[in-house]
Amino acid sequence: MEFGEVVRKRRMVRDYDPDRPVPAAVVERLLRHATHAPSAGFSQGWGFLVLDEPADRDAFWSATTPPGRAPSGWLEGMRRAPLVVVPHSNRSAYLDRYAEPDKGWTDRDPGRWPVPYWDIDTGMASLLMLLTAVDEGLGACFFGIPGQRVDRYREAFGVPAEFTPIGAVTIGYRAPDRLSPSLKRGRRSVDQVVHRGRWSQD
Repeated sequence: MEFGEVVRKRRMVRDYDPDRPVPAAVVERLLRHATHAPSAGFSQGWGFLVLDEPADRDAFWSATTPPGRAPSGWLEGMRRAPLVVVPHSNRSAYLDRYAEPDKGWTDRDPGRWPVPYWDIDTGMASLLMLLTAVDEGLGACFFGIPGQRVDRYREAFGVPAEFTPIGAVTIGYRAPDRLSPSLKRGRRSVDQVVHRGRWSQD
């Protein structure tokens, strides 16, 4: 598939065929492509938890779903995904890297960073997985783990303290799914979001 077509076809998919697992070779390509994301100082401070066994996926949904919430609507379709990948960022990897002699920030002060590049870089790795999924004929969806459920998620999967889940990605073969109502907002045009030379106040 041509790259332009991959970009145009990418959208968040919220329902999957539970009877078609993602082939192991495709899973490996998804993860390998994710590791080609840019990272500040080539810190590569990310970690990916792969959940492709039914018991592990069930544990993920149990840990991350607020109690009393029935798996209906979008959640029901999401739970049918045969693959869940949880990307994590590691701030310490960046602070350690930039304390090395070629960078020299030996105080390891997070305040030196104008934005949390550890989260941004892991987000870019996630986007590469989303694009790879489209290129492989799959659907995928990036979504957040509710803040109040993160500790339960960590406990369920033994996630080390230095790694922070920035969200999760469901991946699988698409089932006929409804389009998000948010799409009715329409895509903003290039002219609406691009400013050349000076920020327009229009």
